[in-house]
Amino acid sequence: MKVIIIGAGVAGLAIAWRMAKSGAQVLVLDRAQPARGATYASAGMIAATAEIAVAGSPGVLFGRRSRDLWPDFAKELESASGVEITFRQDGALIVSAGSEDAERLQREAMGGEAEFLSPEQARMRAPMLPPDIAGALWAPRDGQVDNRALGQALTNAAIRAGAKLSANEAAVRIEQADSGEFVVLTAFRIHRADVVVLAAGAWSGQIGGLAADLPIRPVKGEMLALAAPEGEAMPGPLLWGHGVYLVPRKDRIFIGATVEEVGFDTKPSAHARSWLLERAHALVPGLREWSVREHWAGLRPASPDGLPIIGESGIPGLFIASGQYRNGILLAPALAEAVAQLILKLEPAEEIAAFSPVRFDRAL
Repeated sequence: MKVIIIGAGVAGLAIAWRMAKSGAQVLVLDRAQPARGATYASAGMIAATAEIAVAGSPGVLFGRRSRDLWPDFAKELESASGVEITFRQDGALIVSAGSEDAERLQREAMGGEAEFLSPEQARMRAPMLPPDIAGALWAPRDGQVDNRALGQALTNAAIRAGAKLSANEAAVRIEQADSGEFVVLTAFRIHRADVVVLAAGAWSGQIGGLAADLPIRPVKGEMLALAAPEGEAMPGPLLWGHGVYLVPRKDRIFIGATVEEVGFDTKPSAHARSWLLERAHALVPGLREWSVREHWAGLRPASPDGLPIIGESGIPGLFIASGQYRNGILLAPALAEAVAQLILKLEPAEEIAAFSPVRFDRAL
């Protein structure tokens, strides 16, 4: 079986790894360098509790399933790639600044995935939190991974499994010959395959031909990395509050993220920098003494209904793996597993049906 995967982000590379391991002949095309788009720009969070708020929805169930796959996925990936990805499942605190928000978090804790903590209990886990918080939701199973190391690990694993990678080769059109074979056109050559997987992130809706109606749009997000003053400790686990999240990484902390619908603009802005710092300082006042070391932007792939678009399109053999929005890292293990199972005619997780591309009643 010949498989072409369009997009070398976390989704495309994870699928390529799985399909190459199954014995398929896999080619990955990417418009730039592997894992240098949204995967590189993210914070690497595995936040099944903090990111997904609608309990019982297919998105929540799939997110929790993928989170539970992460420990074994990380071990297997490190072994296959020779790259340490620093997977950590050490929890997250979702901080409440007011009584109404605290009541909402207490209700969410009733689902059993998290525990509501008093202000004193929250500050025991994160001493840098201010004294005026109203409590926090403790999500012990949320975690993180070094997203930039993850991109390199997936690249290594896919290539070692036999996949071929063509960087700086953007797919511009997908067609299908009378024989049923797929034809993928780039600026340089024509590629042919039995199966095509479109996993090009925010650019998934820009591929012409059979995929021209895919309703994916880019959503810009900006982030900062702050460096700690000498001798300063990290503020504890993942923190959420005041509209931002804080992700501790060795001697730095990542702050994210803005949300803007401005097309494919990836230029960092002074306004976003000020907004992120203001929110982060409100959540952890001690960060005023930290210095900005990095400021960047990335593009998230968003769908019209907020759910991922995963599965076989209305055209047999053409599969979509996009629309993960802010959850690309979280969903990677389950998404790769599900797409590989669909291609190989196996039975995927039940909730994957809710993400079918055909739900938008278009050509796909």
